[in-house]
Amino acid sequence: MQNVAQGWLVLTLTNSAFWLGVVGFAGQIPFLVVTLYGGVIADRVNKRRLLLVTQTAMMLLAFILAGFTFFHHIAVWGVALLAFGGGVAMAMNAPSYQALVPKLVKREDLTNAIALNSAQFNTSRILGPTLGGYAMAIFGMAGNFFLNGLSFLAVIWALLRIEYPEENLNRHQSLIESLRSGFAYLRSHREMYVLIWMTAFASFFGFPFITFIPYFAKVQLGLSEAGLGWLMACSGFGSVLGALTVAITGNIRHRGRILTAFGVAFFAAIIGFSYSHSFALSAGLAFCEGFSGILMISCFNVSIQHLSSDEMRGRIMSIYATSFLGLPPIGSLLAGELSRHIPTGHALAAMAGVSLLSFVAFYAFSEPLRNFD
Repeated sequence: MQNVAQGWLVLTLTNSAFWLGVVGFAGQIPFLVVTLYGGVIADRVNKRRLLLVTQTAMMLLAFILAGFTFFHHIAVWGVALLAFGGGVAMAMNAPSYQALVPKLVKREDLTNAIALNSAQFNTSRILGPTLGGYAMAIFGMAGNFFLNGLSFLAVIWALLRIEYPEENLNRHQSLIESLRSGFAYLRSHREMYVLIWMTAFASFFGFPFITFIPYFAKVQLGLSEAGLGWLMACSGFGSVLGALTVAITGNIRHRGRILTAFGVAFFAAIIGFSYSHSFALSAGLAFCEGFSGILMISCFNVSIQHLSSDEMRGRIMSIYATSFLGLPPIGSLLAGELSRHIPTGHALAAMAGVSLLSFVAFYAFSEPLRNFD
């Protein structure tokens, strides 16, 4: 919810796709720098306590942004600074969040639990902007930020209520040594290795598109806040159907083939959306993007979690989170810079095209991916 209002706030202050890319970069660059060490820390401390600290920090930052926006004492550099602070907290939060789930269920339920977790996590990334568009139309941007701050109270309450088992925490190695052992473990498992690389290509060249959806809605399609909400609702509906597909299927078979196919469909939908000047066509492509994107990301998440051992899961998920969440800010910055020289639609379509071709190449030349079940 906050992301869509934050993007609208940046456009209101600057009407610049470049600044939209800069703020997206500021909010997500911590994932590239901090997440790896967050995974090492997650394997060395109580994950629930770490999550309580990071969730509280994000709540306070949301309330601060709401206050500054309400009183009209906010500049674009202030938005970028608060986005950076939230990104640091989220970067520390992500590995522990992902590694927490396998500790809360029995081994025989692990695959379905990971699938459900992946489905709800990624669905929220689509439904949040959908709700954010409507909340912004009803309550304004400041109200949207305030609602986001209130939502963290539910997360904190849940973390205080769960029964979390004791862990054997590894504090014998230094942070650097622990991180090196995580990369060594990843390189020794060929399936995980290629999945991480595919995640990296998708994140760098494909996922920056999400940051620019408000731009396409306002500038290319001429929509209001309510129109943006309808557009995001189509993507959200597609993501819900994709999430239900993942949850019902549970143990997904032929994952290498499936994630490649839905990845290609996801990037093709982005290319079509980038050139669309019709609301109906954009809505249909947004639905396809939401459906195929959730299936692709869920396959990545389920596969990597299932392949990892318990003692390495925090570090492996930090590498995955760095690829998944740390590279889009670099891609957003690249897309913002390209949009200064060529039309924004051309820039996003070209980047999505690179992702599409990379998925085809990975499948064609990687035997572990073709045989991955």
